[in-house]
Amino acid sequence: MASVPRSVLIVDDHAGFRSFARQLLTAEGYLVVGEAEQGSSVVGAVRRLKPDLVLLDIRLPDIDGFEVADRLAEEPDPPMVVLISSRDAADYGPRLPALHARGFLAKADLSRAAIDALCP
Repeated sequence: MASVPRSVLIVDDHAGFRSFARQLLTAEGYLVVGEAEQGSSVVGAVRRLKPDLVLLDIRLPDIDGFEVADRLAEEPDPPMVVLISSRDAADYGPRLPALHARGFLAKADLSRAAIDALCP
């Protein structure tokens, strides 16, 4: 039985990574409903697009992914959030376990299997 594709909003300030993530996730059965490059635009995009999942870079130019995840958690029907970074999880220390997110993925590890392990 095939699984139903989840809708995804990709949030990253690097256009090249957003393009790569869109291609990879689309090829693996996700429906990419939008992209954002700044944290300040994410809550509005989530309200408009209603994604099941937000793939959220931690290092954004305006507000960081930690703050965005906190804001999304306050929404009436929050999406699942997976934080991503080109840095290692150890670089973020104790902040990761206390987050309003399903988990963390290094950008190099992005795949449907990795996301599905965090968001069953």
